[in-house]
Amino acid sequence: MTAADVLPALTAKLRTAAHSEATPCTHPDTVLAERADGTVVRHADTVAKAHAPDTDATALALRLAVATTNPDTLLAPLHPTPAPLHGRLVTFWPYGTPVDPETPENAPWEAAATLLAHLHNAPPPPGLPAMRGPAKAAQAIARLLTAAPTHAATAPVLRAWHTLPAWARAEAPMPDTATLCHGDLHLGQLVRHPATTGPWRLIDVDDLGVGVPAWDLARPAAWYACGLLPPDQWIRFLTAYRQANGPAVPAHDDPWPVLDVPARALTVQTAALAIAKSTAAGRPLDDVQQAVIDACDRMGGIPPELVNVFPK
Repeated sequence: MTAADVLPALTAKLRTAAHSEATPCTHPDTVLAERADGTVVRHADTVAKAHAPDTDATALALRLAVATTNPDTLLAPLHPTPAPLHGRLVTFWPYGTPVDPETPENAPWEAAATLLAHLHNAPPPPGLPAMRGPAKAAQAIARLLTAAPTHAATAPVLRAWHTLPAWARAEAPMPDTATLCHGDLHLGQLVRHPATTGPWRLIDVDDLGVGVPAWDLARPAAWYACGLLPPDQWIRFLTAYRQANGPAVPAHDDPWPVLDVPARALTVQTAALAIAKSTAAGRPLDDVQQAVIDACDRMGGIPPELVNVFPK
């Protein structure tokens, strides 16, 4: 069943969850995301998400439990267990105000870093699966090979991909299986709740699990290394993480020996998705996308056994 097929049923289920059918309501239904891997709809102050068709019910229940027991870090679900809907699993959440993409200078880097540090120091529940960061990177490469195998930029991205160790390509277990990780940290994964004045919380538990915590710092690290994130914002993020006793990087020493592999992996993932999406849309790569691909080109010319590809 496609995202479009799920949408009407999800909207109806959301309205029932948001308020009694007898309650007069003029709130519109707002589609926040409509993709094959997740459809998200808002009604009033309630949000419903239909997870990907292949979502494992046991794993999702464990991830919801993490959010429920860590409400000062993760936005807690309204119900502790997912509900079935046409072969999909649905979860319900309070609405939170997202980061404003039009004011990047106000991005809550300190809040994001502090929340990550708290998450990384929280004990994971028994049986929690591995975080899905490397799996998502591998999916991006598979999408690239399907959408644009002959694109001029595909070859350097694949060369950079093969410089990564097996665990970063989801071909071997991660070297850390005890640290709780978000798995897909970016600014779109933060909301204020309640309303616009509440504290920031992390959202989206789909990729949450145990693994290498440096992966959660890798996207801003990669942006900084590619020249897409100003140095002062990267320093604010890294400093706040360290001040909150985050375990992913040394408290005082050079962080790049542990950030290098995840940052390279996120660079490759970003480049692969950029090529696939631009090809599907029939448009050329923009300057930001080209900068990430250029970084992959530089990585691909360095032997895999070398680390610290990115400058400090």
